[in-house]
Amino acid sequence: MNSMAKEFFFYTEEMTVGYDGKPLIRDIRIELDRGEILTLIGPNGAGKSTILKSVTRQLKLIGGCVYLDGRQMQQMTGREIARRQAVVLTERIRPELMTCEDVVATGRYPYTGSLGILGREDRVKVRAALQTVHAADLAERDFNAVSDGQRQRILLARAICQEPELIVLDEPTSFLDVKHKLEFLQILKQMVRERHVAVIMSLHELDLAQKISDRLFCVKGGHIDRHGTPEEIFTSDYICGLYDLPVGAWNAAFGCVELPAVRRRPEVFVIAGNGSGIPVYRRLQREGIPFVTGVLQENDVDYPAARDLAAEVVAERAFEPIGEEAYALALSKMRQCRRVLCPLQTFGAMNRRNEELLREAGRAGILVKVSPGRKYMHEQAGGG
Repeated sequence: MNSMAKEFFFYTEEMTVGYDGKPLIRDIRIELDRGEILTLIGPNGAGKSTILKSVTRQLKLIGGCVYLDGRQMQQMTGREIARRQAVVLTERIRPELMTCEDVVATGRYPYTGSLGILGREDRVKVRAALQTVHAADLAERDFNAVSDGQRQRILLARAICQEPELIVLDEPTSFLDVKHKLEFLQILKQMVRERHVAVIMSLHELDLAQKISDRLFCVKGGHIDRHGTPEEIFTSDYICGLYDLPVGAWNAAFGCVELPAVRRRPEVFVIAGNGSGIPVYRRLQREGIPFVTGVLQENDVDYPAARDLAAEVVAERAFEPIGEEAYALALSKMRQCRRVLCPLQTFGAMNRRNEELLREAGRAGILVKVSPGRKYMHEQAGGG
């Protein structure tokens, strides 16, 4: 056994997982401390759920060991594991004639006798769990009659009721809208912070995985492709490679996917900066209009989006005022375009040459007002 692994609350040693004795992923080494969130990401079918089902003993390990607080989980009884590990899976359970409180109460069964009768203390903990996930008002509702978001909160409350040291979740936000995704993960993060629980989960939402995870394991092609912190994992080049995306499809600066740029001769020039260009870039991309933008300093907030969405970008070095060379290139590119858009409202010492571009566009009669209601290429020029 790796001596360093012994220092972790949860770890695996040369774990091999698969189905019917056929290995899918070999030599998996996961290490996790209390108070940490570890997230599995990767393409569909890569084996994320298989890893989680193997960790929770729903699938038999093909090789290796799983340790919880220094003990092999294979040697622990089901009741022992249930007191220390809670599981929230994607499968939609449909218990008959059970209220939400009844479902949450099943989390106390590892602590009851053989008849499963809850005592007063158990009931107190059930109500406290419901309050923790902001679902006390759902206690008497039929579990099958509540929304997907409410069900996920109830299942998380059930996990809380178990008073676990480790929670395993398989795509817990899959059926939730944006509000309930955020609410669910905020509750989970609060549990980790306040109760020092360890969490292993899989997520498809990369933006959420980037924001909530302490460490990530990337699963692809039958192996753990990489593991590390969000800062190490979420680079544009790596995420595009992990998911076989076109170059530039993942915007690392904003933590989001961008549709590919329209790679034709630019028809529109965008004078932007200070974040003013991003909505215009995305709108032009939606309309299928190739564009060039500038002059942007390389530290400008518009620059990462421009690099992904524009056919061309005229840039200046970070923290440098726009120089003659960049201005001349921008002016040349602008004169080759049919229209000029300028969402930028203010100009200072660093971008003063962009104001000169704006005046040149006005004199040439190709300046178009940026308005939200109509397509840019249907606007009338000369409105600047």
